[in-house]
Amino acid sequence: MRREQPSPVDEARSILYFLHEIVGEGVPDLFDDIDATLRTIGGELDPERVPVRFGSWVGGDRDGNPNVTPQVTREVLAFQRARALRLLIAEIEELSSELSVGEAVRGVSAELEATLDDDRRRFPDVVSRFSKLSAGEPYRQRCSVMHHRLQLTLDRPGHADVYAGPAELQADLAVMARSLEANRGELLARGRLARVRRTVTMIGFHLAVLDIRQHAAAHHQALAALFEPLGVDYAGLDRAARTELLTAELASRRPLAPPLSDGDPTSALALFATIREALDTAGDEVIESYVISMTKGVDDVLAPAVLARDVGLVDLPAGVARIGFVPLFETIDDLRSIGPVLTDLLAVPGYRRLVELRGDVQEVMVGYSDSNKDGGITTSQWEIHKALRSIAEVSAATGVRIVVFHGRGGTIGRGGGPTNASILGQPAGVVNGSVKVTEQGEVIADKYGLPRLAQRNLDLAFAAVVEATLLHRRPRHDHSVTTVWNEVMELMSEAAHDAYRGFITAPGLVEYFRTSTPVEELAEMNIGSRPARRSGAGTGIEDLRAIPWVFGWTQSRQIVPGWFGVGTGLAAARAAGHGDVLAEMAQRWQFFATFVSNVEMTLSKTDLDIASHYVDTLVDPSLRHLFDTVVEEHDRTVAEISGLTGRGLLEDLPVLRRTLAVRDAYLDPINVLQVELLARSRAGGGDPDHVARLRRALLLTVNGVAAGLRNTG
Repeated sequence: MRREQPSPVDEARSILYFLHEIVGEGVPDLFDDIDATLRTIGGELDPERVPVRFGSWVGGDRDGNPNVTPQVTREVLAFQRARALRLLIAEIEELSSELSVGEAVRGVSAELEATLDDDRRRFPDVVSRFSKLSAGEPYRQRCSVMHHRLQLTLDRPGHADVYAGPAELQADLAVMARSLEANRGELLARGRLARVRRTVTMIGFHLAVLDIRQHAAAHHQALAALFEPLGVDYAGLDRAARTELLTAELASRRPLAPPLSDGDPTSALALFATIREALDTAGDEVIESYVISMTKGVDDVLAPAVLARDVGLVDLPAGVARIGFVPLFETIDDLRSIGPVLTDLLAVPGYRRLVELRGDVQEVMVGYSDSNKDGGITTSQWEIHKALRSIAEVSAATGVRIVVFHGRGGTIGRGGGPTNASILGQPAGVVNGSVKVTEQGEVIADKYGLPRLAQRNLDLAFAAVVEATLLHRRPRHDHSVTTVWNEVMELMSEAAHDAYRGFITAPGLVEYFRTSTPVEELAEMNIGSRPARRSGAGTGIEDLRAIPWVFGWTQSRQIVPGWFGVGTGLAAARAAGHGDVLAEMAQRWQFFATFVSNVEMTLSKTDLDIASHYVDTLVDPSLRHLFDTVVEEHDRTVAEISGLTGRGLLEDLPVLRRTLAVRDAYLDPINVLQVELLARSRAGGGDPDHVARLRRALLLTVNGVAAGLRNTG
């Protein structure tokens, strides 16, 4: 348990551990498996094109995190680059140990011979140093020079002999591959050498692409300050007027202002200047996506594009578009408007040109966490599913390939669950060859902590993408069938939404949540660098971030975000005479079956006997009736799910059911201890040392419950 809050740089270092393990072993093995499978049908996996890449926004996510400054972004990019180069240096060392082919046994290509001659001329010291160790072994001699140049690239980036970029290293490896293949060395070329080439393709010199994220309001604030000296009341314009103004600016080359310091109202410009600096220094592959949180209209996307134009990242007349802009739709209303917003956005000539310059590819992000907090799990999942359909329709209508970025968390309430089933449950045509997914929190260690685990989980995700792309281009069911299913889902969603909103807006709910869970104490856990609330936020639920919202309910074993409202929704559909349709949906509709399965698992982790102990001990008696609502909806949901599946919870998954039962034997005492420690801590009093020990014990119980429940936030 951390004594102090980590910085974004600390978080990035933690992520690097997992990335190093994954790209060092797990993923190369997966690529070998894919290549072997393709060869059975006459194909192969091109070493310079890989099916899996990694990204991160640790050090680039500025939304609500004042700790992420331009300097932090520079630091993170710098040590990601250093880690990538060290990994590649190790790969070349391993490659050298295997490429022991001697000239006496096999010749080399004229191309490789010319390269070796060039090495003798450019790197005489290196060649001389290794001539005795690798005499007559041309491939090892070549590796020694490559190793030397990579070490220079790491240690002395300004030196004349460094690699200018990963493409240059890849070209050197390709020369060796062609020589081996021309001289009966196919197994070596397609073995270790191909693994190294794929690793270079996957990580470049940056290890993982860094995404940047910022709240939409920050861009409008910056633009308001920039337009003010021009006599334009930008802040007073409505969305339509803003869009018109920004459309004209995007096509213009006139700068609004030079980049200002990070402390100014226009500090968003400093961020774009940092991005420009990073791309100029390390190459355009280090940052590709700029995510705009809380996107509600076209102007929210055009605003950062105009700011990027001001620092030269975008110059439409010159054909320059060095980064892509990714709208993030998070609330229920935002998801419902995704089709019209994207249609209008891609109809803006300047923006359409920007997308064209980026290969006619538009990335769009959908948020699971805030939509769940806003509307409950049923409505969140259904509106996201409908939004994905709208995205597919916009893509077909415009000819723009839209890549969906799924902002999933670790819990079911934040879009978690098996990745394979989630991908297969998406609407037809959405997974058009690619998908982008977040892995957050404890899920990273659970799924990627060991190379073999990482390989297995990535294998499942990759297989799902292939299957969804090739076999789900069109709907699997007749239009008449899906029309009925859609109507039933709408009915379910409306009833579930009303129940959920009725609960979270009930008088006293904020106080009930605050007292029946350890949410107020979570800030002391020092889990991450970002505050639990956005800057300037109040004390209401709407201002609370989705992670502590889910984490708090989970700690007290109520787990409201994972199931509340589902029972009411199913009961409403059944009461309307759709019982047989629900059964059909559970059997034949991948989306609905996955939804039911995930809710069932969450219900199994919910323990209202433990929860009642929290409520009876910690909650004011005047608010305990709210727990009665939780119990009533829980019982209804369990009954409806069991009635739908025809069995008890998780009876078809005996291993998982047994696992959860075994964990309960350890979890229950920790929960009881947590209640006692919460009561003592909130009572106050005692000497400072005693209070400090009490708080530490309390936070250790939070860790214990999180470890036992696994997907907690």
